[in-house]
Amino acid sequence: MPDVTREGQFDTVHGSSPVTRAPVDPAALTLGVEEEFLLLDPGTGRVVPAAEEVHARLAGPAADRLVFELTRFQLESNSAVHTELRALHGDLVESRRAAARAATDAGLGLAACGTALDGNLGVPPLSSCPRYHAMLREFGAVMEGQGVCGCHVHVGLADREEALRVSNHLRPWLPVLQALTANSPIADGRDTGHASWRAMVMGRWPSAEPPPYFRSRRHYESLVAGMLTGGTILDRGMIYWLARLSDHVPTLEIRAADVCPTAAETAMLAGLVRGLVATALRDVRAGVPAPDVEDTLLRAAFWRAAHDGVEGEAYDLLAGARVPGWHLVDRMLEHVRPMLEENGDWAPLTVQLDHLRRYGSGAARQRAAFGRGGRPREVAEMLLAETVSSRWA
Repeated sequence: MPDVTREGQFDTVHGSSPVTRAPVDPAALTLGVEEEFLLLDPGTGRVVPAAEEVHARLAGPAADRLVFELTRFQLESNSAVHTELRALHGDLVESRRAAARAATDAGLGLAACGTALDGNLGVPPLSSCPRYHAMLREFGAVMEGQGVCGCHVHVGLADREEALRVSNHLRPWLPVLQALTANSPIADGRDTGHASWRAMVMGRWPSAEPPPYFRSRRHYESLVAGMLTGGTILDRGMIYWLARLSDHVPTLEIRAADVCPTAAETAMLAGLVRGLVATALRDVRAGVPAPDVEDTLLRAAFWRAAHDGVEGEAYDLLAGARVPGWHLVDRMLEHVRPMLEENGDWAPLTVQLDHLRRYGSGAARQRAAFGRGGRPREVAEMLLAETVSSRWA
């Protein structure tokens, strides 16, 4: 096994604060989730640019919680802040059903799917936000096929230096989250050969990559300043690292996942992310160095995760070996189990994971539906039903 610790985990010469020795209470770590959805013609599975019409049909809290995204065939929901997974799950179901009702009233369907099943060749119809049109002018054909849908999990960490230390510890586990949530094998009417085609499309953006190893907050900010100066990002909103500091709330934002087909799978993802963050925080405060993972190999692990999903093979960064995807999930569970048991998340998460092992990931279920008729319509029918499912572990 290679040397997997990096000495001098955080560079104190740049003014980093000393490691805090306070105990970690995993149940106190707050969670918030962003989910992106597609608007589909339920009869064909093609995306329909009708976000404004659907949003206009929303009323009450849902109108504030659902916002526009990059394209006119997408909507994004933002959960409230939670500390309990069951409450988060209920929140997600409520938002999904409110958006689905508005879509149905407009003759459409709401689908939790990482890529457009059909109808998204070329540059998509962009939302009216001037920022998105500026991105098109600057990045040109990179915009083709965009309008992909992810799930972003925010974990409350007020100390920004500590959050970056946590990010360093999370790096080897982020591809496992990508594999587990892969939900975009079908795009433009075909099987792409990747469990997460969303990851491939998103990866065209210059900053959409695994997070670097951060030596300090100053190092983080110097990288952001360099990307702005070099023009690889137009603003801080285009920091597409798969783990980043949120600029508008005091959280660490994990961005490695496709949007999940069901709210239960999203809650599962959030619980696993919190378990990983709590475990990393415990190690940070104990002075345990972060694993020394080479950037090139981390990118390789992400590609393998996007290609195979959880049903295929995975690259174990800590062992330097290719292993079955579920084997690496089990490794991750062993890693975070103490924190999951402490905050009461172990039982519901293992039930949900067992359900996923039995019935397949989102990518596997999409492929099974596509295989029944070879048309996006069959996949759309499955996704429209699963998007509003209220099943819980």
